[in-house]
Amino acid sequence: MKFLRLLGVVVLLVALAGGYAIFRLSRPYQGFSGAALVEFPRGTSANVIASQLARAGVVPSSWDFLLARMVNRGRILQAGEYRFDTAASPLDVFDRIARGDVFYYELVVPEGKNMFDIGAAIEAMGLFPARDFLAAARNPDLIRDLDPRAPSLEGYLFPSSYRLSRSTTPEQLCRMMTGKFREVWSNLHTTEDLHRTVALASLVEKEGKLATERAQIAAVFENRLRIGMKLDCDPTTIYAALLDHHYRGAIYKSDLASISPYNTYRHPGLPPGPIANPGRASLEAVLNPAESKALYFVRRPDDSGAHEFSTTIAAHQAATARYRRGLKR
Repeated sequence: MKFLRLLGVVVLLVALAGGYAIFRLSRPYQGFSGAALVEFPRGTSANVIASQLARAGVVPSSWDFLLARMVNRGRILQAGEYRFDTAASPLDVFDRIARGDVFYYELVVPEGKNMFDIGAAIEAMGLFPARDFLAAARNPDLIRDLDPRAPSLEGYLFPSSYRLSRSTTPEQLCRMMTGKFREVWSNLHTTEDLHRTVALASLVEKEGKLATERAQIAAVFENRLRIGMKLDCDPTTIYAALLDHHYRGAIYKSDLASISPYNTYRHPGLPPGPIANPGRASLEAVLNPAESKALYFVRRPDDSGAHEFSTTIAAHQAATARYRRGLKR
């Protein structure tokens, strides 16, 4: 009888202890302010993970996490960086790490951004300095097999969304972006000269804000190139100033007079390389330009972003005058 009474007490105590453990493991906890970032390199032991989580205030103690691991025996903890910004129970924390729900920074690169824009965006995210990215982007080795004439990776840092971690290096990011370019270029199934296509597509991307006009703008540039007429493309003067470290937010007469080979107001033909990173639509526009005899285009005097295309200088001058009058209203 005493034995049964003692056994009952033991069972009750075990049940109470188990209930308390489940309650403790299921109770949300937050011992940090803001957000806690915790990184576990590959090969980090469960004990070290538990200690790091406790020090960061993610779990009440390392024992809580280790107990959650015992409850989830058989599941493997995944390496990576994890971000915790709300209260979570030790069981939830364990589940996230076992699922590999790692934290990534998302870098969104819109069409038409250049390497200077990308570097600034990365620096603003706090991943690494813009100068480190620019140093990597100025090395064309990653694209040399496709374009032996590429002066840098400009034009081949394909616009897309990229998932990065704090351990991502500038070189790794450049490899991701050029890898995406290779994929897109391969899917275009073209035998056209890559260097020329990408350089011209970068001009189209910068000038053509409306998708419906890109093929027309490509036709204007092609028409000018065919007759040896200078392209007179404003974005090339801006890019030349960026390369020379003296862009002042607007185009000045000194920019138009620059001897930089990228300045298409001074030099006929295409610049030595792309001036930005075009998207697929601009690449396709260059590969399939519109049937047009136009040699000029200028913005319409409204907020549509559309252009007026002309075949003669007289018509272009009239369109330019209309645009300027529209700016004064």
